[in-house]
Amino acid sequence: MLTISPINAFSDNYIWLITRENQGFVVDPGEPGPVLSALEARGIELAGILVTHHHFDHTGGVDALKAETNCEVWGPPNSPAGPYEHIVAEGDTVSVLGTDFDVLNVPGHTLDHIAYYSPTQQALFCGDTLFVGGCGRVFEGTPPQMRASLEKLSRLPGNTSIFCAHEYTLANLRFARLVEPENAELRDFLATCEQKREQNEPTVPSTISVELSCNPFLRWDSPDVRKTLEATGRLIDDSPDGIFTAVREWKNTA
Repeated sequence: MLTISPINAFSDNYIWLITRENQGFVVDPGEPGPVLSALEARGIELAGILVTHHHFDHTGGVDALKAETNCEVWGPPNSPAGPYEHIVAEGDTVSVLGTDFDVLNVPGHTLDHIAYYSPTQQALFCGDTLFVGGCGRVFEGTPPQMRASLEKLSRLPGNTSIFCAHEYTLANLRFARLVEPENAELRDFLATCEQKREQNEPTVPSTISVELSCNPFLRWDSPDVRKTLEATGRLIDDSPDGIFTAVREWKNTA
């Protein structure tokens, strides 16, 4: 099995370091310094980089890491931050240190956004599409496009670990409590995450099953979510896309 550990970057980014013995990959290296320090401290040789989307806080370290380590890069097509040596999209598979990761197209946050999922590792690297308790802002796609991407991820096995790229959890879950104030699982999960952050521990990864019970952006079929949107005058369209859009617009201004 692979070992997956976070490298802290910027104020709240996670660059994920995937290792087996003395070889490693990183996911979404927004800056090179923390990665190079982690590699040196652990005696790891960088073999590859996985990119989920083009935003600078996910790609800003790619060129420097390539120059320093001569590693290869996998990333999406038609990316403003590309081109990469290996262009991958849904239907492709990437071998990461002997473990296969399926590529999934998940547009919405950006149009080029992809995710990497390993059934054997039970791990998902999803960039800024799905967060613990939240989802990414819709910058380039549309809300229905984003909801479709989230629905695709929600169908993965419940024990899949979600390695997202930011520590946004407490703000996300506190917003989720506004949407579903009587959700006991959400209340308890928030308390657990607050304890982790008090001890300076990451709240990531979560799992698909936890997100299905707590994340308002996956709960467009929840009567309680609909009830809150109606009570606050935010529900204009009670279709799944309409509910998702209403929650996303609320979060944008919360």
